[in-house]
Amino acid sequence: MNNTTREISRRHFMQGLGLLSAGMALMPQSVFGESRQANKHTIPSSGERIPVIGMGTSRTFDVGDDSAILAQLAQVLQVFFDNGGAVIDSSPMYGNSETVVGNLLKTISNKDQLFAATKVWTYGKQSGIDQMQQSMQRMGVGAMDLMQIHNLRDWKIHLPTLRQWQQEGRIRYIGITTSHGRSHSDLIQIMRTEQLDFVQFTYNIGNRTVEDSLLPLAADRGIATLINRPYQRGTLFRSVKGQALPEWTREFDCNSWGQFFLKFVVSHPAVTCVIPATSKVHHMTDNMAANFGKLPSPSMRKRMLQYFERL
Repeated sequence: MNNTTREISRRHFMQGLGLLSAGMALMPQSVFGESRQANKHTIPSSGERIPVIGMGTSRTFDVGDDSAILAQLAQVLQVFFDNGGAVIDSSPMYGNSETVVGNLLKTISNKDQLFAATKVWTYGKQSGIDQMQQSMQRMGVGAMDLMQIHNLRDWKIHLPTLRQWQQEGRIRYIGITTSHGRSHSDLIQIMRTEQLDFVQFTYNIGNRTVEDSLLPLAADRGIATLINRPYQRGTLFRSVKGQALPEWTREFDCNSWGQFFLKFVVSHPAVTCVIPATSKVHHMTDNMAANFGKLPSPSMRKRMLQYFERL
């Protein structure tokens, strides 16, 4: 059975639920407690506010029907929502991720604020329509909060469909994505000429090229930004291996290098939300701690950058 389309079998799925129930006692609770409010940024086109820390699903949720793995991912999702998470980003490109997310969401409490985002990643109008309908079914949503054109693929064909679906209420926001520096010049031109709600691209403390182009343009055009690869696929952690976190990071409620990297990203005034991906419960717990507390000031961001560049 094909990985990208198969449904998780009822037998394995129920086994996963059993493991999840057994592990509830060990599940981390809210990082800062129920009294703390998550940091939120505004979507310029609507005024809606969303939490600054979201979740990606590339690689991490493209799994089969192993009950132990599914139980672990269910815990990852529960920790995400328990700590104010909302934005979950996926794509048909990510194998079985949409299906896994959709099935596991059925087991999760406190998911009322889910902000479901995925992408269209194909050529041709009808193929795009079919794929988007399939994505909504897989993720278990009647309307998609955000539909994006993945890596600009056939964007001139898909964009009119997205606009029509938005008018019909089938999707709430529309956007376009790219990653790791690919097609930035084309994306800039699209942002200048088309009305978009969101753009998605790579930004982190070790890769800041978009500070001179995409981020200021998004701010000028009133376009929300989703940021992928905030850890540069682990490269940033290797850069700080063996290094102690500076004491002054406590000034913006930072307790780990992961939070250091995430808070650098979301403290940029043009960043709306960052979507780190993980399949580990303790990593999700650490990520979500960056959803709370103070964010670095402009002067503190400079200090963070100077410190990182000296390592």
